[in-house]
This record gives sequence, structure tokens and C-alpha cells, in this order.
Amino acid sequence: MRLLFLLTCSALMGVAGFAAEPTKKPNVVFILADDLGWTDLGCQGSKYYKTPNIDKLAAAGLRFTDGYTCGPNCQPTRAALLSGQYGPRTGVYTVGGIDRFDWKSRPLRPVDNVQKLPLDRKTVADVMKASGYATAMFGKWHVGQDVDHHPSKRGFDEAIVSMGKHFDFVTQPKVDYPKGTYLADFLTDRAVDFIKKNKEKPFFLYLPHFGVHSPHEAKPDWIAKFKDQPATDGHANPTYAAMIASVDESVGRVLKTLDEFGLAENTVVIFSSDNGGVGGYVREGVKKAGDVTDNAPLRSGKGSLYEGGVRVPWIVRWPGKVPTGTTDTPIISVDLLPTLVELSGGKAPAKQPIDGVSMVECLTSGGKKAPTRDLFWHFPGYLGAGQGMWRTTPAGAIRSGDWKLIEFFEDGRKELYNLREDLSQKTSLAAKNPDKAADLHARLATWRKDVGATMPKANR
Repeated sequence: MRLLFLLTCSALMGVAGFAAEPTKKPNVVFILADDLGWTDLGCQGSKYYKTPNIDKLAAAGLRFTDGYTCGPNCQPTRAALLSGQYGPRTGVYTVGGIDRFDWKSRPLRPVDNVQKLPLDRKTVADVMKASGYATAMFGKWHVGQDVDHHPSKRGFDEAIVSMGKHFDFVTQPKVDYPKGTYLADFLTDRAVDFIKKNKEKPFFLYLPHFGVHSPHEAKPDWIAKFKDQPATDGHANPTYAAMIASVDESVGRVLKTLDEFGLAENTVVIFSSDNGGVGGYVREGVKKAGDVTDNAPLRSGKGSLYEGGVRVPWIVRWPGKVPTGTTDTPIISVDLLPTLVELSGGKAPAKQPIDGVSMVECLTSGGKKAPTRDLFWHFPGYLGAGQGMWRTTPAGAIRSGDWKLIEFFEDGRKELYNLREDLSQKTSLAAKNPDKAADLHARLATWRKDVGATMPKANR
């Protein structure tokens, strides 16, 4: 009788143990391109650039047509991705100091820029590590290069930083490599090695490429493949196309590694860019020459709060969990941290206000269950374009539903657009729809007050 009792208890415990076994945490791979424009991929409409691996990722995942960055240039977007906070909370709103461009002849003095993500901010890597993940970062960091701000001190178990050159590059810490190595290949080698080493446990890989940022340098064999290809829709630069091809090649190698070790089904792969492409300036009259690509039909490019400066690709693949297709639900940089908190079963930083929202329900519903919220931008500085021209003067913006309002701080001018009807932002509706403009401006002003956004002051 006692034996029967023990066997019964053992069986029940086994069933209970099986039922209580936790679901295996998904791996996360986040690949970030640098300066890649909204139309710079085949799946985003380009007929000139060749991106078969990213296109394959998009076909097997959910592609956000209305994906955004928190900044019109590199640094603020990276701070927002890592912290889950808009620029006014971190103080990171642009690249470098305010004297990078000569603002002294302008009406306003820019707000001083914070160039390092404050050490009291937890990063997405801190969150993932606390949740039991192995973490790694290889590539462009750009939110503090000194010892204390290095990614190895910000939640990443492994971290190699490099930016500035595509050949003969410098790494931090120093790593030797064969002469002639291309940076995108070097970073991908490290990423593949990290996946192999951590295939038996959950991992978070952040792969922020320096490509396709200037200097525009590419591998000769890739340049040769685009040399005689006819230009299409403002896409015409064979070196730039070759750089995109190298980033695409990197994505393909990462995906292949996941397949080789049977990790694809349990890995969330995210691909995006840090700001719009370097183009659209000539059409806007803010440069006489110098476009590397074209973001059309979007207006302007990197450095602007028009759509060409802040709308970027966002692709998410999670086989069996995220339906394939497209969604026009907006997603923005600050959403990454709260989304990964939920995916990992982790906890958001207790003392750190998070501005983004988790997109997990949106992802698993294929975009059908979308959060209702406004998106905001704050850029209290100047970005020059050379020859006395400006990509942007101090400005702020809000997107609410299909509507987007941009406020220019120098003269208080407001432009209002319905993005569904006028994606190219050709005609401001502020004068024809003053009530909508006033409503959005009031929301923008309230948000600035809530997050403590500093405004530029008169230049006296």
C-alpha cells in the first residue's frame, strides 16, 4: 500500500513538474544599420539596391511600414534604444557638442547636448542580463567611449566598439585582424562566434553596424557588381549599394548560424536603422549636391524631422509567434526596451521612467492589437548642410494617428500634415485645419513639460 502511495505521489509530482516547466526564454538578435534610409532595401521598394537576406527576413516576419527613430541622427536614437527614454530625459538629442555647426548667426542658442548616456540609466542589456541572458554588443556604440561608459560596463558580457572607418578600423578594446578586413565582416565574425558559444542558453545580441555611414567605402568585388547597373528612383551610387550589400550579407550569415544550430524558431530577430538616409537634400534645396541615396516618396533625409529623417525600416521575425506580413502601426526606438522586458520575462528599471511601450501584443497579433499613443520628437539644436544651409533648425514634432505636426522654434511656425493622404508632406494643412494644429501643439507642449524638455534660448 505504501509503495502504491509513493508511486502515485511521484506520478503526480511528475505531471505537476511538467506543467510548471517554464517556457524557454527566446533569444534576441537586434541588428541596427547606420544611416540606412527607408527605401534602401528591396523589401522597402528599392529596385537598385540588392538585399536578398533582409528581404527574406521581412518575408518571414512582420514589417512595420511606419517605423521611426527617436532622433534624426545617430546618437539620440542609440540612447533611446538603450534606455527606453526620449532625448529630453537623457539629454542626448544630437551628435557632438553645439559648436559642431556655426549657430552664432542664428536667432537661438542650442541646448547643450549630453554626449554620454548617463551612468544612472539602466540599459536594455542590464535588463536582459538580470533576466538570465548572455549579452553581447559588437559595433557602433556612440554613447560614451571612455572606460566607465563602455558597453562592457553597461550590461554587456562581451563588447567590441568600432566606428569611423570601414577598412583599417580601430577597435576598443584593441583586437588584431588581418589587413584588408572589412568592418562589417569583422563584426559579423564576432556575432556568429557569440551565438555559437551561447547556443545552449538564452542570449541577447546587439549588432549595430557602422555601415552604411560615411566614409563611403566598400569591398571592390561588391562595387563591381553595381558599377554598370542603371540608376533607379534616385538610387545610383555603386559604392553605397555595395555597403548595403555587405550589411545584407551580415544579416544572412547571422540567420544561417541560427538555422545551423536549430535556434531560429526560438529567436526574435529585429532589423532597423538609426535614422533616415543621407539624401533628399537637393530636392529640398538644403544642399546643392551630395545626396548619396534618396528617401522618396519621403521628404528630406537624415538630420530632419520630416519623414525622410526619422522614418526607417523596422522588421521583426519570430517564427510561429509573429505572423508574417506588414502593419502600419507606428513603432519607435523607445519601444525596444519595454518590448524586450516582456519577451525576456524581466523587470523594467524601477527608478527609470520608460517612455516606450511593449510591442509584444502588437507583434503576436500581426499588428492587429496596436497601442494607442502619440509619438514625439525634440531637437533643440542645429544641423548644418554646408554652404550656409541647414538640414534642420531647432524644432519639435508630434505624430498622432495619421497626423503629424512640426513646430519650428526660431519663428514659431507650425506645419501640419496628414501622412495617410500626403506621405511626401508637400502641403501643410495648418492654416486650413487650425483646430487640429492647435490640439496637436497643445499635446506637444504638454509632453515637453512632462519630460522636462529644455528649450533653446534667444541668442543675444
